[in-house]
Amino acid sequence: MSDIAERLAELERLGLNRRLRLVSGPQGPTVLLDGKPVLLLCSNNYLGLADHPRVREAAAEAAMRWGAGAGASRLISGTMTVHRRLEEGLASFEGSQACLLFGSGYLANLGVISALAGPEDAVFSDELNHASIVDGCRLSRAEVIVYRHLDVEHLEWSMRRDRARRDGQRRRLIVTDSVFSMDGDVAPLAAIVEVARAHEARVAVDEAHAIGTVGPGGRGAIAEAGLEGEIDATIGTLGKALGSYGAYICADEEMTRYLINVARPLIFSTAPSPPAVAAALAALELLRERPHRVQRLRANARALRRALASEGFAVADDDMPIVPLVLGEERAAMDMCQAAIEGGVFAQAIRPPTVAAGTSRLRLAAMASHTAADMVKAASVLAAAARRLSLDPAAIGPPPGQPSSSDQRIDDHEDGEAAPHEVEVGSPAEPFDLERSMDGEHERAVAEPQHAPFDHERDGEFARAA
Repeated sequence: MSDIAERLAELERLGLNRRLRLVSGPQGPTVLLDGKPVLLLCSNNYLGLADHPRVREAAAEAAMRWGAGAGASRLISGTMTVHRRLEEGLASFEGSQACLLFGSGYLANLGVISALAGPEDAVFSDELNHASIVDGCRLSRAEVIVYRHLDVEHLEWSMRRDRARRDGQRRRLIVTDSVFSMDGDVAPLAAIVEVARAHEARVAVDEAHAIGTVGPGGRGAIAEAGLEGEIDATIGTLGKALGSYGAYICADEEMTRYLINVARPLIFSTAPSPPAVAAALAALELLRERPHRVQRLRANARALRRALASEGFAVADDDMPIVPLVLGEERAAMDMCQAAIEGGVFAQAIRPPTVAAGTSRLRLAAMASHTAADMVKAASVLAAAARRLSLDPAAIGPPPGQPSSSDQRIDDHEDGEAAPHEVEVGSPAEPFDLERSMDGEHERAVAEPQHAPFDHERDGEFARAA
């Protein structure tokens, strides 16, 4: 048996083997999955624009007018009129001075992080950031300091500690998702920006799952927080709510010129294809003309969550379209996924290394093109699947630390602010000198910041980047 065959057998034994599922037809609310009609509940086509007639027509017209491909990188002959039009439209939409298109969200994150941090610098990264951010940190060769998920106090402490240990002149970059793709929770962007200002750090925010889903007119979590113009680099995608393929970075003109000169994924990749760019431009125009699609999406998200709660699932009653149903073990998630497909609902199982070990789940995603009846049906099918597998829906909900429908937030202060970490009076120790986690993983991540997150994703250990 070859080493590859051995590795494949190990993945199968661990319940981590993957295969491609064939979807026939466009990414609508119902698709044919391996020839079977199912309700699609795991697509990132949040606004239902991937199969909108105007978006299709724009792609077809662009193919006839500009061809199927750009033919070269952006810096050679690959920058075409349609690229400039979309960049101008996105800059206006984001309220930024300039915009730069990339081939994918993965390339955009690799490009911006490696451009803004190098071997002598430090990157502060939320522990649940997307893999493209993790790999961007690795590519930068900067010291990577991982702070606890959404924990601004831990971030601020980590930055103070780094400034005490290192030359105050080195560059520091804070990078975070705004809406986290697997949990659907939102980063505390205003507090992060405040910390960045105090420590003279730059901030890069990935809005991949926020554009089209949150904020006024679907303009994202940055706009929702009133931080337009306060973020150094905003990364967005064309492949989710905008229904096409590709990505962009919005920033000021100086930053954009800098990225053109140093962002390797931009310099060494063929430019996005004209049909994809034109499709995204049409989708952006639709979003601006018809912001009610965002409201419809959020109404469907509420309907899905309430239907799940009525079936006994432990989900919160809000309007975020990403709904994690955490089952824990890999096999349980795979069995639940298959049982749901047999009932007519496709909700893909998500397993390590995409999520931490012990938090395998179904990641549900509502779309604006769903109906309220679709959401009720989905909840009914998922509940029947759980019962068939002898699973208790009340034990299936968000990951540890996220509120469920049965949780109540308990604050130690009458004004509603969370209680600070207590430090023994007279003790020289600061919060996080002895980290809150029992196993000390995050203490190692801070004490040895050259470690990159997720080098050993399955067991949650932080180890030296290759």
